Amino acid sequence: MDESIDVTIVGGGMITNDLILPTVYHLQRTGAVNSIKICALNSTPLLELKNNPALSDSFPGQSFTPYPPFDEPEVNKDPDLFKEVLAEMKPRQAAIIALPDQLHYGAVKEALLNNQHVLCVKPLVLKYEQSVELEKLAFDRGLFIGVEYHKRFDRRSLLSRKEYRQGRFGEFIIGEAQMIEPYYYRFSNFQNWFTTDKTDPFVYVGCHYVDLVYFITGLKPVAVSVEGVVRKFPNGNKGFMWSFGRVRFENDALLNVTDGLGYPDDGAGSNDQGLKMYCEGEGKTGLILHNDQYRGMAYSYLEGIGPGGTNFNYINPDFFRMVPWDGPGYKPIGYGPESVSGILDTIQRIENETAQLTGNNALARRRELIKEVDERGLIATPANSYINELVTEAARASILNEGELVKIEYGAKPHIIRKK
Repeated sequence: MDESIDVTIVGGGMITNDLILPTVYHLQRTGAVNSIKICALNSTPLLELKNNPALSDSFPGQSFTPYPPFDEPEVNKDPDLFKEVLAEMKPRQAAIIALPDQLHYGAVKEALLNNQHVLCVKPLVLKYEQSVELEKLAFDRGLFIGVEYHKRFDRRSLLSRKEYRQGRFGEFIIGEAQMIEPYYYRFSNFQNWFTTDKTDPFVYVGCHYVDLVYFITGLKPVAVSVEGVVRKFPNGNKGFMWSFGRVRFENDALLNVTDGLGYPDDGAGSNDQGLKMYCEGEGKTGLILHNDQYRGMAYSYLEGIGPGGTNFNYINPDFFRMVPWDGPGYKPIGYGPESVSGILDTIQRIENETAQLTGNNALARRRELIKEVDERGLIATPANSYINELVTEAARASILNEGELVKIEYGAKPHIIRKK
C-alpha cells in the first residue's frame, strides 16, 4: 500500500481557499495525504479558511493545523514563520507555495533547503536565473518541483496539443488571448501586493496563455512587449489594472494577450477568458478556438450568488466545482483539482517508488523519475517550462519601460536582451 504524504501550504489566500485546500482535503480523505498544515502571515486568513461554510459542508470533520494558531491576535505578523514550519517537516514531503509572485523564489528555495518536494502556483519565479538555480538545487537533492499551470490539465488543452502535434491545424501563425479577472479583486488583499513594482496582469494571469500556446505547439517565445494601465487601489496603492502584451514566437507567429482586474462584478461570468489561434497549412488555414469563460451552461438563481450578487450566471463546471460523490460532503472536480492532484500524486509516487532504496541508489532513482516527468512535458517543471520565466522577466522589463520590445535568446545560456 502506498504511503501518504504530509502537506504544508505556505499562504492562506484566495487560491488556497478556492482550489488548493479543497483538493488537498479530498486527497486526505482518500488516503493520499496525511497531515495538513497551513502557514500564513497572521491568523486572519486561517480563521477564514476554518470558518468557511462551503469547506465545512464539503469536508465534514476535516481541518488543518494553523501557523500561527487560530487564537493568535491578528495584529501579530511573522513573515518568517513558514521557515520554522518547513524545518519541522519530515524530509521529502510536499510544500505548496501559494504566495504572491514576488515571494515564490525565497519560499521555494527554503522548502528545497529543508528537503521538501514543491508544488508552486504559477509563475514559478520572476527571473530565469532563479529558475535555473532552483532546478539545480532540487535535482541535486532528488526533489521534484511542479508548477501549477492548471490549464495544461484542461481536456481542451490536451486535445489541442495532441491534434496540433499530429499536424491537423498547420502551423500557428497569429492569435489572441484574454483573461480579465473580476473587478472585486481590487478590494481584496491584492491591493497590498499587486503593485506596479511587484507584478502586473500579464505576469499574473497572462502567463497561463503564453504557457498554453507553448504547451500546445512547442514553439518558443523570442520577443515580448507589454504595456500597462495604472490605476489606484482603494487603499491608494498604484497597480497595473490592465495590460496588453504581444509575444513573438520562433516561427515569427504573434500572440496578443489582454489582461486585467476589471470584469464587471454584475456580469454573468466570473471572468472573461479565452484563446484563439490561427494556423497556416498548404493552401488553407486551421483554427483553434477556446471560449474558456463559457462552457455551455447558464443558471438563473432565485437569489443572486455571483461576484456582484447576480442572479444569472454562466457556469463553468470544467475548472472547479464541488459535486456529490460516493462519500461524505462533496468532491472537487475539474482541471484545477486534477492539476494539483497530478503534482502531489507525482511527489507521492516518487517517494513510494524509492522507499525501499537507500543512499545513492535512492537519489539516482528519484532523479530518473524527475527526468521522466520533465520529458513527458504535461506537468510544468523548471526543466520543461523555463520559457515562462524568460517571458516573465522580459515582460516585467517591458511594462516598466513603456512597452519596450525585449528579446529572448536561447542557446547555452538563455537570457533576455534589452535595447541599449
